[in-house]
Amino acid sequence: MMPVMAHPRIGLALGSGSARGLAHIGVLDALIEAGIEPDVVCGTSIGALVGAAYVAGKLPGLRHWAESATWRQVVRLMDVRLSGGGLIDGKQVVALLRRLGIDAPIESYDKRYAAVATDLGTGREVWLQSGPIHEAVRASIALPGIVSPSLVDDRWLVDGGLANPVPVSVCRALGAEVIIAVNLNGDLVGRRFDKARTPAAVAAPSRISSELFRRLLGQVPGARPEQVAEIVPDQPPRGSAAPGYLDVLANSLNIMQDHITRTRLAGEPPHVLLVPRLGNIGLMEFTKAREAIAEGHHCVQHALPTLRRYM
Repeated sequence: MMPVMAHPRIGLALGSGSARGLAHIGVLDALIEAGIEPDVVCGTSIGALVGAAYVAGKLPGLRHWAESATWRQVVRLMDVRLSGGGLIDGKQVVALLRRLGIDAPIESYDKRYAAVATDLGTGREVWLQSGPIHEAVRASIALPGIVSPSLVDDRWLVDGGLANPVPVSVCRALGAEVIIAVNLNGDLVGRRFDKARTPAAVAAPSRISSELFRRLLGQVPGARPEQVAEIVPDQPPRGSAAPGYLDVLANSLNIMQDHITRTRLAGEPPHVLLVPRLGNIGLMEFTKAREAIAEGHHCVQHALPTLRRYM
């Protein structure tokens, strides 16, 4: 009789990338369709969020929310405050996770899971492998300048992308034998702020940015609604070539994370590296979920011959 060969223990490292991370949903859909189901899932930032939905069995619910969300619904997740180290408090994101049923202890799930965050005091990466999964995600998505830090075990934690944007090393440490990694930032550095971007292409993120600052100014003591409206108009200027606040912040983070990712992946290469082409999706463009998911799905289909060699 021929011996039966067990399939290798598969690890999936889901990288950081804000709205581009919705491509992870398409990646997981395509892997499952191909009969490749990860045993170990490690995520950084948005990768931690999508990975949590997968291990919790709630990926369809997250996909439905993402594909149907309007820019107004995205704005509702922005609980702006003047203090706390970030523009957004993050409580509404946690509430969304709980509504989707992504809130049990990490150790209660069948699959190994870790969310990567960064210790604000020491700069070291932190692997969150126990406790409520939504709290681990909340710490991992604390994007500097946008989402306030999260206090976990007397440590202030921020976005894991500052230390380990694509957590291949975490998958390997958790016992993965074959590692599939998803780098969302591979084609973003050098992205131009050009005039070719149409008004429609910038409308949603511009509205989100305007609403974010309108809410922030609205909390200033003594500020009147008409004053806030004068400072931040309802409709953003059309066709401006100058990059906005979120554009500058996003591209700065892209440059930093690209350098970190290249260094980490050179020393800790995965068996298969997936690089979806997402350069046309900005930091806050969550309304492009269908496009991001489709690109993630396509990326896996293109890589299937390589993936099957390892299975």
